[in-house]
Amino acid sequence: MKLLLAEVPPFSMRVACAAIGVSLLVAIAARRGEALGVPHGLWPRLTLASLLNVTAWMGLASFSLLWLAAGEATIVCYTMPIWATLFARVVLGERITPRRVLALATGLAGLLVLVLGRGVEVGLEKLPGVAVALSAAILFSAGTVVTKRWPLAMPPASSAAWQMAIGCAPLLVAAALFESPDFGALTTQGWWLLVYGGVGPLGLCYLAWFAALKRLPASAAAAGTLLTPVVGVVSAAVFLGEPLGAREVIALSLTIGGVMLAIRG
Repeated sequence: MKLLLAEVPPFSMRVACAAIGVSLLVAIAARRGEALGVPHGLWPRLTLASLLNVTAWMGLASFSLLWLAAGEATIVCYTMPIWATLFARVVLGERITPRRVLALATGLAGLLVLVLGRGVEVGLEKLPGVAVALSAAILFSAGTVVTKRWPLAMPPASSAAWQMAIGCAPLLVAAALFESPDFGALTTQGWWLLVYGGVGPLGLCYLAWFAALKRLPASAAAAGTLLTPVVGVVSAAVFLGEPLGAREVIALSLTIGGVMLAIRG
């Protein structure tokens, strides 16, 4: 996505990818014979879930980049499993076992090995970005627990499509107010990345996320998000030729180990 952000502003990029993702999810829902209508009385809970799971996570994380470098935002945003574990203890009664603590520590250690080696600057001027990124992490973790505690009575693909559509509506407003994207100037590579962002992260990955959340404890599912930045670095090495050395291998090993511990715990 770093290459795509060089061609399209962040909110516009998110909205464009979301349009592709929603189209894919609607097609999947239709293929499965899922009803796309929203049950009566479910709109308030659906809207809340959308704002927490989509708007807060994607919108605030993107907004934090006005102050933070990508690596700095990653460190703050991916404290999300910590907050999800704490919320799950209070709201869901999930036990914080020694294995789960070890899993989180191992996974976060992998993230720190990955990001800190690429350089992180500290300064008071970055505090607004830290606050925004931390808000994204806390609100998304709250959305994770809320979704687990009060699941939406909707089919999976239909639910994901509605949450993506509702959650991206505020991002569309932000894009219209603050950005002037020129999609006509997108390169071929930019278009392919846009399609990938819609089909993968904002389509199939959100569908898989809600499926995992349904089957796993909230804290275990949240720990799985730590794989995202590591997979991104490995993918950049494979497809873009970026360096992949001992630090990246150690980070990947630690993160996978932490996620496996969380799932088994």
